Amino acid sequence: MTRINENFLKLSKSYLFSNIATKIKEYKALHPDKEIISLGIGDVTQPLSPASIEAMHAAVEEMTAADTFRGYGPEQGYPFLREAIVENDYRPRNIELDASEVFISDGAKSDTGNIGDLFSNKNSVGLTDPIYPVYIDSNVMNGRSGDLIDQKWNNISYYRCTAENDFIPTLPTQKTDIIYLCYPNNPTGTVLTKAELKKWVDYAITNQSLIFFDAAYEAFIQEEDIPHSIYEIEGAKQCAIEFRSFSKTAGFTGIRCGYTVIPKELKGFTEEGKPVSLNELWHRRQTTKFNGVSYITQRGAAAIYSKAGKEQVKQMVNLYMNNASFMKKELERFGLNVYGGENAPYLWIKTPNNISSWEFFDQMLCNANVVGTPGVGFGPSGEGYFRLTAFNTPENCKKAIERITKWLSKV
Repeated sequence: MTRINENFLKLSKSYLFSNIATKIKEYKALHPDKEIISLGIGDVTQPLSPASIEAMHAAVEEMTAADTFRGYGPEQGYPFLREAIVENDYRPRNIELDASEVFISDGAKSDTGNIGDLFSNKNSVGLTDPIYPVYIDSNVMNGRSGDLIDQKWNNISYYRCTAENDFIPTLPTQKTDIIYLCYPNNPTGTVLTKAELKKWVDYAITNQSLIFFDAAYEAFIQEEDIPHSIYEIEGAKQCAIEFRSFSKTAGFTGIRCGYTVIPKELKGFTEEGKPVSLNELWHRRQTTKFNGVSYITQRGAAAIYSKAGKEQVKQMVNLYMNNASFMKKELERFGLNVYGGENAPYLWIKTPNNISSWEFFDQMLCNANVVGTPGVGFGPSGEGYFRLTAFNTPENCKKAIERITKWLSKV
């Protein structure tokens, strides 16, 4: 008899966005004449930058000749990309890293889900609520979650983030071993200042806790005093792993490339309290269970750090943030309470008239033919909220807002 990992049975039958895709498919089957505008899943719509395309074409050409052909690459990433990341993403912010502390991957989703392989399921876990579902689901799979009681896993601490506390999580009142922070936040689009983030770093150092810091949306930050990296905070290298992605900033959602930073000074501990290098453990894990990102993809990623690439990526980011600004202003003008949209391409909307998140989803799909994401799908504190993304064309964003406001004016 082959036994399964029964923790998987604790999960809902489908992932949040798979559930949404099913609902859309069913609606389209009944209404094939309807045009659906998706502002739900955070997928990009703008093409890759010309710099990336040119670099990838050149890499393909290299594969046609024996002397420039490449087979298996290093699982942790090619030096040219790791060094470009250190030089462009960190050194300008006075953060010193070695290229060996950067691990190239196929995206932040994979790494935030897989990083749990390194840690005992005896660790306590805490996370902001609402939050990206992968953090919770991966801990359920690894057996750290406990049981689901009243929409919460009883072995996970939830740090509530709503309008009532300005979406600023309160520090844990009890010792927590692993803490997930995502800023700019997915789904709320809100941010933490350096002073607020320093409180979490200080807490982690004092309690020998580890912070998983997801900075996938750092390129969208517009305001000063908002940290782009947790390593801008003194002491963070002692207590934090950082995850980043090229998916949204460079349009790589269909190409797949991201990276994780694990400083060499960062330690985990054995049951006996012996310190162990997390950098070395992750290197061992990746060389065993990951084949690396393709050479062609990594050349495309490295190209965004060229002079032309930086400008092209900036234009892409500005387009999405202009979408977000327009959408936020129009929805607020209509009288809705809208958060985010200023340092991230996500709008977090309070549903009107106390409509539940899923009810709002269904009504908006049927009456406006626009798709968003129910806030409760990101955690219990997301009930009564709704997420819209700005990852669409300006034309579709404008059309979607016109449809939404027209529908709501009749409610």
